[in-house]
Amino acid sequence: MAVTSLDLRTALVVIDLQAGIVAAPTAPHGGAEVVARSAELAEAFRARELPVVLVRVSFATDGADAVPGRTETGGAGGTRPEGWDVVVDELAGHPGDLTVTKRNWGAFHGTGLDVQLRRRGVTQIVLTGIATSIGVESTARAAHEHGYHVTLATDAMSDMDAEAHRNSVERIFPRLGETGTTAEILELLAKTHR
Repeated sequence: MAVTSLDLRTALVVIDLQAGIVAAPTAPHGGAEVVARSAELAEAFRARELPVVLVRVSFATDGADAVPGRTETGGAGGTRPEGWDVVVDELAGHPGDLTVTKRNWGAFHGTGLDVQLRRRGVTQIVLTGIATSIGVESTARAAHEHGYHVTLATDAMSDMDAEAHRNSVERIFPRLGETGTTAEILELLAKTHR
């Protein structure tokens, strides 16, 4: 279903647009495209005094706070280059924005995101970021379970694998909310939040 409406208190939630993730090869959209579209949305949300939440993933140097458990691909811990978890310049530096640091795929578990959104009266979130099938999808699932209306800006997100992105957009997201392009969301925002 295409995006139909935005609540009066809608927040933009940007997932993992940080130096070490944006630099990775992504498909179907490059990191620079995702950053540019997310920054355009952020500017529009800020202009209407709607919350912008910048979510970043980070771990202790020794990885002790990374998600435990056996997986076939290995754990999330380990040494990362200096500055890998710094939010990209195009989005950083706005004092009114909220920054959430997560240690999991999704932005809700183990963070204060839900409390911060509810205190601001937020009933809907628009999601962007990298990776579509991991951080974005996990956050969308939790937002849906927390009772938020969820909108996904499908051209302002990307994945390490184009098929994983397509699967999330076509099969998972329609069950969690509404999807639309950055342009469609900006047009709706202009109509409903003058």
